[in-house]
Amino acid sequence: MRMRKKKNLDLRFAACAEVMVFEPRRLRGGWRQMFAGEGPLHVEIGCGKGRFAIGMAALHPEVNYIAVEREEGALIMAAERCRQQPLPNLRFVSCDAAALREVFAPGEVDRIYLNFSDPWPPNRQRKRRLTWRAYLEVYDELLTRQGDLCFKTDNQRFFEWTLQEICQFGWLVQNISLDLHHSDFEGNVMTEYEEKFSAEGARIYRLEARRRLPEFLRK
Repeated sequence: MRMRKKKNLDLRFAACAEVMVFEPRRLRGGWRQMFAGEGPLHVEIGCGKGRFAIGMAALHPEVNYIAVEREEGALIMAAERCRQQPLPNLRFVSCDAAALREVFAPGEVDRIYLNFSDPWPPNRQRKRRLTWRAYLEVYDELLTRQGDLCFKTDNQRFFEWTLQEICQFGWLVQNISLDLHHSDFEGNVMTEYEEKFSAEGARIYRLEARRRLPEFLRK
């Protein structure tokens, strides 16, 4: 379900200028230079209302975060939340996942987060899933040699499909959790959806996927 369009978006975004990047394509290849500390660059695709990105940036000041969201109604809520507690290592970007190559250069990103992406249940809609092979090809291009992908969902079928898609793509899957909140995983930061679903008793599934380097680079 699409979020209703918020009122006075232009004025509200302008008021959040210190946490927003309005022309992200101009920073392609130079994101690290934008931040005071040139630490790792982590990107959350589909940040929603920003709880995860804000929580991670607060916990890891040594890491630089870009929170990407295409729904402006959710994005303004995230930006306004962050404005209340500005973080020098976090910025928000209005962007569709289909345009990631225009925003980030090859090998520029150290980690990508996909949290509770739309599972697009009908199989005929699989090409819209953010873990479909065409998107994996984009991530493979944008990630550094040692870059990885972190994926969380409450949808078991989507998780199983994603696991199969990533394995067929040739990436190394690790740290799989079939019940994250009852595992020994430390440092989990919940999203709004995650808190809601877990409160209803749903399991949270998580995995990490690392690029499989060519043999000559593994030595």
